[in-house]
Amino acid sequence: MIFFFFIYGFCTICADGTQLIVVNNCKETIWPGILGTTEHPSLNEGGFRLKSNEQIVINTPDKWSGRIWGRQGCCFNQNGKGSCETGDCAGLLHCRGTGGVPPATVVEMTLGTVKSTLHYYDVSLVDGFNLPVSMVPVGGGVGCGVAGCENDLNICCPSALEVKKAGKVVGCKSACLATKSPKYCCTGDYATPKSCKPTIFTHLFKAICPRAYSYAYDDSSSLRMCRAPRYVITFCPPKY
Repeated sequence: MIFFFFIYGFCTICADGTQLIVVNNCKETIWPGILGTTEHPSLNEGGFRLKSNEQIVINTPDKWSGRIWGRQGCCFNQNGKGSCETGDCAGLLHCRGTGGVPPATVVEMTLGTVKSTLHYYDVSLVDGFNLPVSMVPVGGGVGCGVAGCENDLNICCPSALEVKKAGKVVGCKSACLATKSPKYCCTGDYATPKSCKPTIFTHLFKAICPRAYSYAYDDSSSLRMCRAPRYVITFCPPKY
């Protein structure tokens, strides 16, 4: 809690505009990746290193839209080339427009649109899970909520969905990723909210991480709206 108030105090002296305070609360170094949506830049060169207990403040352009995910078990040379155990983006430190390889826990956001000043944000398990993460507004008034998957889903991952490295479970695939089935991916004949329903796997994901998207049409309990000036994105967050 003391650490959170330190972040708040630090950010009140920053420049105006929407800010993302990315915090690594994990016990090991991670490498966050950032990907802007169409016509939006990938901030901070698309990826960077963040040691345990470090944080970085990112000032976003007006109405920025994109995603952030954590990479783990990475090793890069002096030219920024290498690989990661999870979330890898083409073997590059700076993803520069390349998304992470699933399974990866993804923070998605649209910080305003042409027609609205509202910010929309969520944490998605649609591409599977690798690291706990949350997105918390600082300010913004009544109605703003926490998006996140604060628990380690890898511990309860069904064996058919496990991704292992050196005998250790480092990721948990979504049923869509594991089967490529339209039923689990909400594609083809299942591409509507009426035809695509929760499965035994999405029910498991939802039970462990109730604040996160468990499948494509899991909007009602997962999508958050706010007008906060800044947000704290924490990898391995405390449980709220």
